[in-house]
Amino acid sequence: MPQHIAEQIPNPLDSRIMKTPSAVARRAFFYLQECGHLKAGTNHHTSRQNLQSFLFAVVVDGKGTLNYDGKFYQVDAGDCFFIDCRVQHAYQSDAQNPWELLWVHFNGCTSEEYYKLFASQQQPVIHPVSNVKFISLIQEIMRLNTETYADTEVLTSGLIVNLLTMLLTVNSISEESDTALQSKLKTVLAHIDANFTTDIRLDDLARRFDISKYYLTREFKRAYGETIFQHIISLRINYAKRLLRFTDKSVEEISNLCGFNDQSYFSKQFKKAENVTCLAFRRRWRD
Repeated sequence: MPQHIAEQIPNPLDSRIMKTPSAVARRAFFYLQECGHLKAGTNHHTSRQNLQSFLFAVVVDGKGTLNYDGKFYQVDAGDCFFIDCRVQHAYQSDAQNPWELLWVHFNGCTSEEYYKLFASQQQPVIHPVSNVKFISLIQEIMRLNTETYADTEVLTSGLIVNLLTMLLTVNSISEESDTALQSKLKTVLAHIDANFTTDIRLDDLARRFDISKYYLTREFKRAYGETIFQHIISLRINYAKRLLRFTDKSVEEISNLCGFNDQSYFSKQFKKAENVTCLAFRRRWRD
C-alpha cells in the first residue's frame, strides 16, 4: 500500500512492512516476511499457491471469504485464519462490508511442524472468544519491525513463538472478561488510535464509554500489555518519527501536531523512547 506524505499523515498502523531475513535468521529463528494493517477496498482479492510462507490474519472489522485447500469458509469480524501458503488458497473482502485485517507472513525454524499440529486440531478459520491478544501481538511485531536493530530478528522470533503458542491453546485459554468487555476495549482502542493527537483524558474516556476509569485502566493494561498513557505516547512518538523523516516541519510544529502541547516535554519523551534527540533522529534517518 502506498504511503502519501502530506499535511495529514496516514494512521501509523495502516501500513505494510516487508522484511528480508538474514542468513542467521533463516538458519536459527522464526522470521518475519511481511506484516501489516489493511483497510480493504471493495475489490480486495488474493489468490496464491506454492508460496513458501505461513499466514496468520485477524479480521478486525467487516467480513470476507477464504477458499483453502478446496474448502470455502466465511470469515467475519473477530475471526482469525492461519494457513500454509504453499497450499492453493484465495481470500477476498466482502463487497458490501469490506474487511479490515491485521496480518503476519512468517517462516523458518519449526513453522511447518507447528502448523501441522495446529491443522490436526483446528480448521483454518478460528473463532476466539476474544481476538484482542492476537491484535496486540501483531501490533507489537509491527512496532518492533518499523526500524531494524541488532536484536530485532531474535525478538521477532520470540513474538512469533508466542503467536503460535496462542494458536495451539486458543480453545483452552480462560477468558476472565466477557465478550461485551472485550468489544468495549476494542472500541476504546480504536478511538484512541484515531484521536491520539488530541487531548485524551482518562475521565473523558470513562464517561464516553460508560465504564469506571479504574476498571478501564486495569483491563486495558491486561488486554494490551501497556497502559493507556503508554499507548498514546507510543502512537505520538511513531507519528513524530514519520514527520521528522518525511517533512521539514520544525520540532515545535511536530510537537503540536502530535498532541504534545509542551515542546520540552515532547523532546524528553522522544529521547526517552529513541535514545536520541529529535534533530539527531532526523539527520540519521533522512533519505
